[in-house]
Amino acid sequence: MAEGIKDKVNAVGDAVAEKAEAVGDKVTGTAANTADWVKEKVHAAACAAKKPFEAGNAAAEIQKHMDVIGSCGNKLGVVDAVEGSQIKLTRKDSPDGHHHFVPLSWVAFVDEHVHLSKDCGDAKKEWTTA
Repeated sequence: MAEGIKDKVNAVGDAVAEKAEAVGDKVTGTAANTADWVKEKVHAAACAAKKPFEAGNAAAEIQKHMDVIGSCGNKLGVVDAVEGSQIKLTRKDSPDGHHHFVPLSWVAFVDEHVHLSKDCGDAKKEWTTA
């Protein structure tokens, strides 16, 4: 009889632990999504507050070693140089070890970083490679 009760208590304990883990995973996922949403909204507000970027002033505004930040608020890469109408990103920070280029038309504004009007996922799908 004691063994039967003990087995039932263990089974209930296991079920509670599984449910708690599932709830914890859901809370963690929601927190991550919320953080991403906040980054996007802060970046959008910063973009709205800044003067529009003028591509003609690129050489003066965009400097080597500046971080390039997507509209999602995440770092896309680091400026290696401005070449014509594109920003050349460093190979060192590239996921595949190649230079990638993003057009100046994607730049929303420049402060201590280069802020893009495109999120990192879309930028990686559309950037060009040397």
